[in-house]
Amino acid sequence: GQFYWMEAQCWYNSENLHDMEYIEDYIYNKIMYLQFNSTLGEFVGYTEHGVKNAERMNKNTADQAARKAQVDTYFKHNVKLYQDLIFDET
Repeated sequence: GQFYWMEAQCWYNSENLHDMEYIEDYIYNKIMYLQFNSTLGEFVGYTEHGVKNAERMNKNTADQAARKAQVDTYFKHNVKLYQDLIFDET
């Protein structure tokens, strides 16, 4: 059988979330072939197929801008809600 997986993650170290980084990993048959990184602002390919996809996807500047904007519009907003909930309970 074939195995495909896409995983989205947000990483940050500071409470004010200024260093938040959004990452999408694209994995096929246990090999990560493509990744979007909001800090870089683009897709990076790790295999021949991934490099071709990264080149194609990086041409879509509107999609890249939307992915980068998700850090502020979606992830930071929701993390702040979770932080408030968690810290209010402790």
